[in-house]
Amino acid sequence: MNAYRWFGRGWLSLGYLFLYIPILMLIVFSFNNSRQDMVWSGFTLHWYSALADDQEIISGFLLSLKIALMAATASVILGTFAAFSLNNYRRFPGRALFKGMVSSPLVMPEVIIGLSLLLMFVSFEKMFGFPQRGLMTILFGHTVLGMAYATVVIESRLAEMSKSLSEAAMDLGCKPFQVFTLVTFPNITQALASAWLLTFTLSLDDVVLSAFLTGPGYSTMPIVIFSRARLGLDPRVNVVAALTILVVTIGVILSSWYIVRAERLRQKQISAAFQAEALH
Repeated sequence: MNAYRWFGRGWLSLGYLFLYIPILMLIVFSFNNSRQDMVWSGFTLHWYSALADDQEIISGFLLSLKIALMAATASVILGTFAAFSLNNYRRFPGRALFKGMVSSPLVMPEVIIGLSLLLMFVSFEKMFGFPQRGLMTILFGHTVLGMAYATVVIESRLAEMSKSLSEAAMDLGCKPFQVFTLVTFPNITQALASAWLLTFTLSLDDVVLSAFLTGPGYSTMPIVIFSRARLGLDPRVNVVAALTILVVTIGVILSSWYIVRAERLRQKQISAAFQAEALH
């Protein structure tokens, strides 16, 4: 058994090394004094200060951040409605088609999604003069993709909830909207936060959809990085990646702490409710 255990741990360690050594090297070479890749010539913070003067990357980051914030929020709202409908209403006309349309972006290549959306927007622009490719078209594409992921996350949490909670609230006189706001919503806040973080990340680093749906003057940060990478990696790109990793790491730690804290609080509330019921 010990041999199998060490064998499994060894493969797991190799997997982690394969995943994280490139990230670690990228962070290290963001402090490299040389412009050449993989040639260490000394420690410097020059590229971090040079990034502040790179307006193309800064504007691309701000655009990506703006789109990611709006796309994540819209995806969670629409995904909540879709998940609630699929979970609570087992039979309604077109349910199978609706579920398939919601889930199709999960299995469909982004190239196909981007091309289809591009053709649709071009047709609309020819007929109505709107929308012109730019922020709104990128936002729409990211929301379509993010809604599918948000629906899966939220629907899985709704499926775990006991139906007795909603039924008890309705027996006590709550209307459906009150049941959702007072019972359902507090129990799915962790799923909503997870779905928002997931769709935010997907939107922030998306290249394929953004490349199809972007227009003149609207280059997101991934598109800027991708275009520069084709000409040779710029050390400022390493700096952007290092800072992104730092922000994401802090975000993951904070979100994990919040989810664990909220789960402990919910378990305490459930235990207190059972104790109060036992006393009565």
